[in-house]
Amino acid sequence: MTQRQYWLVVPAAGIGQRMQADRPKQYLRLRQRYILDITLSRLLDTGLFAGAMVPLHPEDRWFAGSDSASDPRVFTCTGGNDRSDSVLAGLNALADRLSDDDWVLVHDVARPCVATEDIRRLMSALGDGESGGLLAAPVSDTIKRQAPDVDAVTETVDRSALWRAFTPQQSRYGLLRTALEQARDRGVAVTDEASALEAMGYAPKLVRGRTDNIKITLPEDLPLAGWILDQLEH
Repeated sequence: MTQRQYWLVVPAAGIGQRMQADRPKQYLRLRQRYILDITLSRLLDTGLFAGAMVPLHPEDRWFAGSDSASDPRVFTCTGGNDRSDSVLAGLNALADRLSDDDWVLVHDVARPCVATEDIRRLMSALGDGESGGLLAAPVSDTIKRQAPDVDAVTETVDRSALWRAFTPQQSRYGLLRTALEQARDRGVAVTDEASALEAMGYAPKLVRGRTDNIKITLPEDLPLAGWILDQLEH
């Protein structure tokens, strides 16, 4: 059996407006390092990946000063206007390195707290399947639906079949590339890689992951992420 490669695509072309910072959130410092550097090193130091493709904003002026810029395992390309465009740009940039059956794991650059055990669990759960999968966790909070244009509740949503989607999200290289191309060409809005596969009729596998795999989105997430990293590393 042919040994399939595992590659990372870590889109980093966003500007992170909700952080209200003077730079994109991936270049905020956490424990004296860029979030981007922490995320990439934690992923690549697992030894599970051949490399990482990082789509960047065309006017990015911070990456050159990052630790990752001198890491031979890290490659860059120009990203797109949104996440799906950036991921597709990353996949296209890998065309000469991967075959259609190789695996790609797409990970949010602002999720530095992913645990190695979760990545291994995801890879193991998917085995040699074709539909892809993602780290996720069942919703535990009560979920309310908001009334249109008003801060009021219209209903409480049944959460019994609801899951929170995390990353990495793992797919076959060729399948994910086709799914994102089709979504783009049809004008289908996709917010993650699993939704692109769903639009093609696939049912990505839900693989339960740790709930402390948080995405840094708001200023108050930074100290929490630092604490989680301390727990993971000690």
